[in-house]
Amino acid sequence: IEGQPTLGNPDAKVSVVEFGDYKCPSCKQWGETIYPQLKADYLDKEDVSFSYINVLFHGQESILASLASESVYEQDPESFWKFHKALYDAQPESQQHDNAWVTVEKLKEIAGETTSVDLAKFEQDLGEESTVLEKVSTDDGLVKENGVQFTPSIMINGVMLEDPFDYEKIQELIEQDL
Repeated sequence: IEGQPTLGNPDAKVSVVEFGDYKCPSCKQWGETIYPQLKADYLDKEDVSFSYINVLFHGQESILASLASESVYEQDPESFWKFHKALYDAQPESQQHDNAWVTVEKLKEIAGETTSVDLAKFEQDLGEESTVLEKVSTDDGLVKENGVQFTPSIMINGVMLEDPFDYEKIQELIEQDL
C-alpha cells in the first residue's frame, strides 16, 4: 500500500485494500453499503487501515478517472477521499452505467467542487503529458500481481475475499488478525 491513498495508520495491524473501478456499479454499491459499516466498526480506530487501488477494467473512462484520482491525491491528498466519494456519487444509475459519463469536463467539475487542486495541472494530468500516469501503471501492476478478477476486490492482510459483500467474513478476518 506504499504510495496508495490510505485512511488510518498505514502501519496498522490490519490492512484492508479495495481494488476498485470508478466505472463499476458494484464498487459504488460496496462504497454505499459495506464501507460505512467498515468505517464505523474499524477505520475510526488506529488498528485498521483502508487503502484504494485503481482497476482499469472498463477501458478509457476507467483510465481517465484513475488519472484524475491520482492527480488529486498528488496535489491535494487531504481532499482525496472527498473527491473519491463524489466521483462514485456521479456514477449514473446501473442501467445507464455503460453510457460514457467520465469526461474531462465532469472530472474538472467534481475536482473544482471537492478539492483545491490547480485545475490546469489537473487537466494536464488527464492528457498525454500526465505526471501521474506512472502511478496508474503501478496500480495496474498491483492488480495483475494480485490476480484481481473482478471489482470490487477486497484484500485483508493479503487474503482476497471471495465475496466482497460478505461483511461477516470481513469482520472475521479483521478480528482474527487483531
